[in-house]
Amino acid sequence: MPKRTDIHKVFIIGSGPIVIGQACEFDYSGTQACKALREEGYEVVLANSNPATIMTDPDMADRTYIEPLTVEVLERIIERERPDAVLPTVGGQTGLNLAVALAEGGILDTYGCELIGARLAAIKKAEDRGLFKEAMLRCGCDVPESLVVRSLDEAKDFGASLGYEAIIRPAFTLGGSGAGVSFNREEFDRVVRWGLELSPIHEVLIEESVLGWKEYELEVMRDLHDNVVVVCSIENLDPMGIHTGDSITVAPAQTLSDKEYQVMRDAAIAIIREIGVDTGGSNIQFAVHPGTGRMVVIEMNPRVSRSSALASKATGFPIAKIAAKLAVGYSLDEIPNDITKETPASFEPTIDYCVTKIPRWAFEKFPGADDSLTVQMKSVGEAMSIGRTFKESLQKGLRSLEIGRFGLGADGRDKPLTANPESEDEKQSILRAIRTPRPDRIFEVARAFRLGATEEELYEATRIDPWFLRNIREITEEEAALRAAGPRDPAVMRHAKELGFSDYQLGCIWGMNQLEVRALRKEQGVIATYKLVDTCAAEFEAYTPYYYSTYSDEDEVRDSGRPKIMILGGGPNRIGQGIEFDYCCVHAAFALREDGFETIMVNSNPETVSTDYDTSDRLYFEPVTLEDVLNICDREKPTGVIVQFGGQTPLNLAEALEKAGVPIIGTTPASIARAEDRKEFRELVEKLNLRQPANDTATSPEEARAVADRIGYPVVVRPSFVLGGRAMEIVYNEPSLDRYMRAAVSASPERPVLIDRFLESAIEIDVDALCDGTDVIIGGIMQHIEEAGVHSGDSACILPPYDLDPAVVEGIKEQTRALARELNVLGLMNIQYAVQDHDIYVLEVNPRASRTVPFVSKATGQPLAKIAARIMAGKTLRELGITEDPYPRYISAKEVVLPFIKFPGVDILLGPEMRSTGEVMGIDSSMGLAFAKSQIAAANRVPMSGTVFLSLNDRDKSKMGSLGKDLAELGFRLMATRGTAACLEKQGIHVETAYKVGEDRPHIVDRIINGEIQWVINTPLGSTSKDDGRTIRRTAIERSLPIMTTLSAARAAVLGIRALRRGNTSVRSLQEYHAET
Repeated sequence: MPKRTDIHKVFIIGSGPIVIGQACEFDYSGTQACKALREEGYEVVLANSNPATIMTDPDMADRTYIEPLTVEVLERIIERERPDAVLPTVGGQTGLNLAVALAEGGILDTYGCELIGARLAAIKKAEDRGLFKEAMLRCGCDVPESLVVRSLDEAKDFGASLGYEAIIRPAFTLGGSGAGVSFNREEFDRVVRWGLELSPIHEVLIEESVLGWKEYELEVMRDLHDNVVVVCSIENLDPMGIHTGDSITVAPAQTLSDKEYQVMRDAAIAIIREIGVDTGGSNIQFAVHPGTGRMVVIEMNPRVSRSSALASKATGFPIAKIAAKLAVGYSLDEIPNDITKETPASFEPTIDYCVTKIPRWAFEKFPGADDSLTVQMKSVGEAMSIGRTFKESLQKGLRSLEIGRFGLGADGRDKPLTANPESEDEKQSILRAIRTPRPDRIFEVARAFRLGATEEELYEATRIDPWFLRNIREITEEEAALRAAGPRDPAVMRHAKELGFSDYQLGCIWGMNQLEVRALRKEQGVIATYKLVDTCAAEFEAYTPYYYSTYSDEDEVRDSGRPKIMILGGGPNRIGQGIEFDYCCVHAAFALREDGFETIMVNSNPETVSTDYDTSDRLYFEPVTLEDVLNICDREKPTGVIVQFGGQTPLNLAEALEKAGVPIIGTTPASIARAEDRKEFRELVEKLNLRQPANDTATSPEEARAVADRIGYPVVVRPSFVLGGRAMEIVYNEPSLDRYMRAAVSASPERPVLIDRFLESAIEIDVDALCDGTDVIIGGIMQHIEEAGVHSGDSACILPPYDLDPAVVEGIKEQTRALARELNVLGLMNIQYAVQDHDIYVLEVNPRASRTVPFVSKATGQPLAKIAARIMAGKTLRELGITEDPYPRYISAKEVVLPFIKFPGVDILLGPEMRSTGEVMGIDSSMGLAFAKSQIAAANRVPMSGTVFLSLNDRDKSKMGSLGKDLAELGFRLMATRGTAACLEKQGIHVETAYKVGEDRPHIVDRIINGEIQWVINTPLGSTSKDDGRTIRRTAIERSLPIMTTLSAARAAVLGIRALRRGNTSVRSLQEYHAET
C-alpha cells in the first residue's frame, strides 16, 4: 500500500550519548531514518542530547532539539511541535524506553500522537521478560527454564532448583547492563540484587544456564501485509556466556546445516508475528546446544539494534532506512533496493563472502578492571571486515582493530605466559588461561595450536565450535608452510594473501619489512582486487560502489574519470577516538561531493555514518593500515588524500603514505610532525615568544628523573604521538615517576616520553580554528569546568568562556592566529591553553580535526569540518565568505559520560588520561541553565534539595571559598569528614561531621547506603588520598548519586541549581538558536 497521508510530522527520539552497549550504530540508524522520512515528504522533528552525531546536524531534520532525553523535556517538545507520530525504534533502548514512558503516561494520547514502527503492546511483549516467555511458548518456541522476579525473596527457591547455576538478566536495560552469571548461592544473591537495582522496572529474568551453547542472531523485517524477510544470519564465534557485543561474530552463519537454518528461520518469522511487530526490523537471538541440537530463544529486540548496523553493512541492505519507510505505510515489495535498482526490499539478501565483526576494548584505561568477558557488555567499539573466506575475513578484522596486531599472530607481537614460550608448560598455561574469556583469547587459541594443542583440547577449554577452531589451526599451519616455502614463488604469495596474511605478517615470517614484501608482491603480479557488496551474490548488477578487497582474477572497480579525493576514517571506536572524528569524515565527504569531487571513504567501522553506502561516491570497507590504504591508492589514484579528520589512526600513516607518493592535502605531515615533536614545538613556541610549561623529553628512567628534578614536581608525563591521553599521568614524586617509566615507555616504544611541569590551579582552554594558510578564523573558544590536569576529553566545557578576562580571550585569539600561520595550517587546528594568573601557556597544538569540532559546530552554527575540507581542496576562507569569528548569543555546555558503572572496583577519579565514552550538550540563555541541562542529559542530575557530603583535599579546603555557604543558602544540609567540617565551621556554616571508613560506625559509606546522602563532593589529591576516597566514590556511583571530584564542577552545579530554581529553562530547536547568530 502507498505511504500514509494522514500523518505529516514524525518525531524521532535519539539514543543520547555514546555509552558501552549503545554506541554510534544508533547515529547511523537515526540518520538513515531522518533521510528516509524527509525523502518521502514528511516533516521530521528530532530529539537527541548528543552533539557528536551526524543525526543532530541541523540539516538532517527539520527541527533538531539537542535537549536532555527525559520524559518531561520530550513532553515539552511534543507540546510545542505537535507531531502526528513518534518513531521509537531507531534510538536504541533509550529511545524505546522513553517512547514507552510517553505512551504509558498518557502524553501521546493527550497530544493525539501515535507510535509507529512498533506498537506499545508489541514493545511490552518483547521487553517484559515474563510476557516474552509466555509468547514464545504460545508460538511453539523453546526457551530456557526461567522465572521473572521482582525481589530477591522471590528468586531464592528457583535459584536453588537450578543449583544456583543461572544467568540473570534485568528487564529494559541496554548492553546487558546488570546481567550476570552465578554458580553458587552467594553469587546468585549478589547478581539478582544488582539486576533488580539496574532494571528501570525492578524486574529480572532468572534462566537456567546455557553457558557454552552456540549463539546465533537473525535480523528480521516485517511489513503491514505480513511479508517477512530474514536480512542476515549472524553466528557468534564465542559461545553463550559472552555478551554478543563482546563476541567475535560472523555473517552469514557458518556451522548451521540448511535444515537447521530453515528451522531457525521459521522460528524467527513465527516470533516476529507473535510479538506483533507490525513494521520494521527486529533482532532475535537463539542458543543451540552443541550436543543435542536443542534450540532455545534467548531474547528479541523489537527495534533496530546494534546487530542491525552490522547486518546492514554486511549485506548492503539498509535496515533502518527501510524500517522507517515501512513505519509510514509502505510494504517491502514497494521499496526499491538502492544497490541493484531492480529488486525490491522483499528480496532477501544473499551474500557470497564472509563478514567478521571483532570488538575493541579499553581495559587499559581502567587499571584494576576485571577484563574477563561475561554476559554484560564491556567493549567500546568494533571493526568489521569482509573476505571471500572466513580465514581472510578474520585476519583482516584483527588487523583492523588497531591494537598493534597485523593478523592472527605471526607478527612478532605474541606475549608468552611462562619463561619458556616453546614449552609444554607454556601450552598448558594457555589452555588454563583461555578457560576465562578475555580480549586476547583468539590470539592465545592460535598460540596453543602452534604449540601442538589439539582441536579437542581447545574445544574443551573454550567451547568454540570445532569448525572455527579448524580454520584457526589451518592458518597456523600455513605459517609454517610459508616459512618453509620462502617468498619467491608467486603461487605461494597469492595463496598467503588469499588466507588474509598481511604484508607485515609475511615480512615477519620471511625476515623482510612490509614495504619489501609489498614491492616483491607487486613485482610478482599479486595485487589486491576489489569486489562489490551487492546484496544478491552477483545475480543482479550493483550500482552502488561499495567495495571490499580480496585476491582473485576479477576486479569490479569502475573508473569515472572525475577528480577523486580520498578520506581516511578512524577505524573502530575507542576511548579518545570516537564518533566525533567520524562526524568530521562525513562532513568532508558531503562538502566535497557538493563541490564536484568524487569522494572515496576508507574505513572499517560498521557502526558509523561514514560507512553508509551513500555517504560517499565510493566506499572501501577495509582496514585503515598502510598496506590496505596503499592498495586502494594504487587502484584509485586519488588527486588528494585527507588524513586529518580520522583521528590518530590516519595521522600515524601520514609520513609513510607521503613517502610512498600519496598526495596528502591540507596541512602537511611535516607541519603535523613539527607540532607533535617536542623539541621542534618548543623551538616554534620560543620563536613566537609564547609561554609554555617547562618541559623536556626522556627515553629512560634516568633521563626522566633528571628532567623532573630540573623542572620541579608535580609533572605531567605521557608518551608522544598518542590520542586520548593514553598512558598520561600526573606524578608527584620520584618513585611514582620511576614506576611510570617502567610501565609506560612500551605505550609508545619508538617515541620518547614527554615531561611537562604541571600548572596547578590553572584554567584550561580549548580552541578550534580554521586556517587557509593566510587567514585564520577562531571557530570557538571553550572554557573547561575542571582545572588543568583533567583530560580535555573528560572535562565539561562552556562556549563562549563564562568568566575569562576579555584581554585574556583576545590574547588567546592572537596566539592562535600566530601558531596557525607559523605551522602553515590548511584546514582545522585545535590548541589547548592553560591560563594561570592571567598568563597564557600553550599546552598542545594539534593541526588536525579534534573531538570538539561537532560540539563547536553546533554551538556556533558554523560547519567547521565542511569548511576545512573545502580549504584542503583549494578554497580560501574569503572565497567561502567566512571573514569573521562566529560568536553565539546563547551559551552551550558540553558534559561527558563515563563508563565506570561497567567496571566494578575501578576508581572514578578523573585525571590526565581520557576515560569518557561519549558526551552530551546543553544549550540555553545562561551558563547555569546550559550546565544544568548538560548534567541532566548526562544522567548526573544534581538534587534540588537534600544532604550534600563534602570531603576535600587540603589544597581545596583553602580554596573552597563560598561553596559551603552557597550550598547552605540553597537549603542543603551539609555533612563532611572531620577536616572539611572544621573548615566549614570556621566560616560559621552548620555541618554534621561524618566518620571516615575505619574510624567508627555508621561511617560515611554506611550513610550513603542508607540513603542519607543525595550528592557527593569529593576532591582527592595524590595516590594515597585516592585510595582513601575510592570506596566513597564507588558506593556513590553504584547508587546513581551525582558525584563531583573538582571544586569547579561543584561551583558550576550551584549556578545550575540557582538557574533551575528560577524556572526559566527553554526548549528550542538548534535551527532557532542558529537563526540568532
